[in-house]
Amino acid sequence: MKTQRSALPATTLGTCRELVSFHFGAAGTGRKIYVQAALHADEIPAMLTAWHLKQRLAALEAEGRLVSQIVVVPLANPIGLAQQMLGQLVGRFEANSGQNFNRGFKLPDPSRVIEAVRTRLNHDASHNTTLVRRALRHEIQRMSSVTEFDALRMHLLALAADAEVVLDLHCSLEATMHLYTNGSSWPQLEPLARYLGASGALLADDSGGLSFDEVMPLYWHELHREIARSVGPNLPLGPHAAVATIECRGQRDVSQALAAADAEAIIHYLVYLGAVTGTPPPLPPLPHPATPLAGSEQLNAPCSGVIVYRANIGDRLKAGDAVCDIVDPLTDIVTTVRAGVTGVFYMRGAVRFAFAGTPIGRITGDIPFRTGVLVGA
Repeated sequence: MKTQRSALPATTLGTCRELVSFHFGAAGTGRKIYVQAALHADEIPAMLTAWHLKQRLAALEAEGRLVSQIVVVPLANPIGLAQQMLGQLVGRFEANSGQNFNRGFKLPDPSRVIEAVRTRLNHDASHNTTLVRRALRHEIQRMSSVTEFDALRMHLLALAADAEVVLDLHCSLEATMHLYTNGSSWPQLEPLARYLGASGALLADDSGGLSFDEVMPLYWHELHREIARSVGPNLPLGPHAAVATIECRGQRDVSQALAAADAEAIIHYLVYLGAVTGTPPPLPPLPHPATPLAGSEQLNAPCSGVIVYRANIGDRLKAGDAVCDIVDPLTDIVTTVRAGVTGVFYMRGAVRFAFAGTPIGRITGDIPFRTGVLVGA
């Protein structure tokens, strides 16, 4: 294992932070796998899972079982980890700018990447893909980063730019194990969903947020267009990396047993991919089929009051089933919120008091009905 420390520029005098990544296997060997955790710094279960994964990979490397390069970043957001306010960790938004740490990622102009490799492209898709990934990583590292926020994003993107599989570990408020990915990545990631026991897989090619896992596939399509426009329409480029956001249940699900099991599920997947030698365990049944993110229902409180959930996380609900009651202790009015779609109740809020309009839960659904931005702020 090699440890890489990337210094972030100081935001103010007398401060200094760094991003630490752990590199297993020989660089340039086999498929590169990239795993990061807690980009939203208050999502601690993801961090613990990455730590367990790091321990397992160190043992496997010592046994000589790694045949790929695997990079793990257990603490992907040292900035957010320092944001304590009145005893609460505020890790979703950057305090200086108000920006969500996992929204609005940007990559270099595609024309610069293609121009760097133009004369070396040929009719071998694998060759072209390797060239483009290396050039992309180089161009990312050249991006201007005045603030530590921008520098953090640059370092994370550079670490992932030449990977074939990118896993971004998060967690929700109160939730089952579930994941987000795009349609073209899903066939490669379905085995991982099975090993993890994910009760939901939400698919979207563009959810509108430019999150870390989504920006690379979208950018890859731009690279395809740029090659066709400026070099030639018949030069092939391989597929983009298989990418996913994995939601390691809820924020309070900080458990050695759960984190170890989730890390072991990722190891099973790496064996399945051939990144680790061995025979992978048989694929378990998929707990729930993949569904479109545009078909998931976001439930919002129609009024203010005390939230009393009547459905448990992981319940399979039918349209019309009661999800929760909202109790007004002043008027004695009890308002029941019901499911509008049939699916798995995969996420709900952690606070049991609602303002009018408060998001209170999400249910998977088979039929797309939402448009525009599909992810929250």
